[in-house]
Amino acid sequence: MTILGIDPGTATTGFGVIRYEEGRLIPVDVGVLLTTPDMALPDRLKSIYDDINTLLDRYTPDQVASEKLFFDKNVTNGIAVGAARGVILLAFAQRNLPWMEYTPMQVKSAVTGTGAAEKHQVQAMVVRLLNLAEVPKPDDAADALAVAICHAHSHKISGMGRTRSRAHRR
Repeated sequence: MTILGIDPGTATTGFGVIRYEEGRLIPVDVGVLLTTPDMALPDRLKSIYDDINTLLDRYTPDQVASEKLFFDKNVTNGIAVGAARGVILLAFAQRNLPWMEYTPMQVKSAVTGTGAAEKHQVQAMVVRLLNLAEVPKPDDAADALAVAICHAHSHKISGMGRTRSRAHRR
């Protein structure tokens, strides 16, 4: 099974692609989708949408997962990131991809065994679990791989996520 993990953002959206085969985690690709501050928000959102679709075309994931938005004090930034998340989810929905969302604590717990892990601990476990030479940079890329790992480790992986068709909902 191929899993695409996403760490949504307006300036930087992290992505991580892994395969989960017979209990093994196999890294496929990791990186970031970038927009620049001089771009108008609609242009940034279109760029993110186009780039997500490119990833979906290239890797044809079976499942997709993202990190749940968390913002404490910077509501303005949270609104912009929410807009980016919206276009990402639109791309997933247009392809009927099963999607799950995980809180930062769920991701930390799935990757390290504790929801209280610090960022460097999560990154070290991403390197170890995927047998990488180094921590992916920037942090958004490593975070996206952690989301994909979290999804792979989920005990609900079969049958989870958004219903593929509205006709199947009751």
